[in-house]
Amino acid sequence: MKLFTCDCCGNLLYFENVSCVRCGAGLGFVPHELRLTAISLPEAYDCELPVDRNQAQSYRQCANYTKHDVCNWMVEAESEEPFCVACRLNRTIPNLAVDGNKSLWHKLEMEKRRLVFTLLSLDLPVFPRSRHPDGLAFDFLADPDPAFSDRGKVLTGHDQGLITINIAEADPVAREKMRTAMDEHYRTILGHFRHESGHYYWERLIRDTDWLGPCRELFGDDTQDYSQALERHYQNGPPADWPERFVSAYASTHPWEDWAETWAHYLHIVDTLETAYHFGIKVRPRVENNGELFAKLDFDPYHQDHFDMLVEHWFPVSFALNSLNRSMGHDHAYPFVLSPPVLEKLDFVHRVVRSQQLK
Repeated sequence: MKLFTCDCCGNLLYFENVSCVRCGAGLGFVPHELRLTAISLPEAYDCELPVDRNQAQSYRQCANYTKHDVCNWMVEAESEEPFCVACRLNRTIPNLAVDGNKSLWHKLEMEKRRLVFTLLSLDLPVFPRSRHPDGLAFDFLADPDPAFSDRGKVLTGHDQGLITINIAEADPVAREKMRTAMDEHYRTILGHFRHESGHYYWERLIRDTDWLGPCRELFGDDTQDYSQALERHYQNGPPADWPERFVSAYASTHPWEDWAETWAHYLHIVDTLETAYHFGIKVRPRVENNGELFAKLDFDPYHQDHFDMLVEHWFPVSFALNSLNRSMGHDHAYPFVLSPPVLEKLDFVHRVVRSQQLK
């Protein structure tokens, strides 16, 4: 994620900010420019920077900004669309009459917009399924009340462009219980979005393209029965040697899951490296280690020709990130080991994405 500053006072901003905490300027994110900008300026504050006060007239707030206060993205003023490019992807939102659902939905929307930001930064196609059958859509659903329905729990997953997210994933207590029950090292809302988007982009970028053959050589035969593969995984667990070949235990389930997990980790890497780049982070341990953990983030990770450059910087950055987390009493932020076969798969994902950028 890049850094943003207030157009009015130059204060550093978070991606989710709707106003500047220093000067009070109202803020909105302009997706086609990937820019957080001032849309209303405080009358009582003397702006320190030159600001185009007519700029706000070019945009208007997303309908989910004005109606529900769950979005800070903008829509071009002349557009007939009520929603921004991220909210336009929603097919179903939770029942906001149910107490607590709006808060959970808000958390989901914040992480979804981080996903969309990354996809736009990578120049990947992002358009709604409501406008085109090959588009992307989201259903944010809650489990039914067992007293009134015999329908089973909502399963987070992907089906032909439709990504379903159980809103319980936005509850940190419920999510931690699920992480423990599933014996996972890592479970986050953003991780879910990135993983499920991997299934979508497999259909868009791999299936029916020249990439399918090379993909099968690395990830395996995707024509094997998916339901049977899942059943085997949940009954028998992952193979004992999975860390040598897969980025996670779940990736060993089926080639589709291996691709989706690898895709998610690729997005983890480029987004975190971009954050480090914009903070000007350098990793230079004050110990003798032959330079193995040295990294100077002085490049844009979203537009690199070769994945080797990303890996060279990712190892020291993730090591430092994990060490900082441990110093705060938390688990590793990135509790994964990238084996040579996994790095080869990540490189493949990078080449697929890069081919889209160069079109």
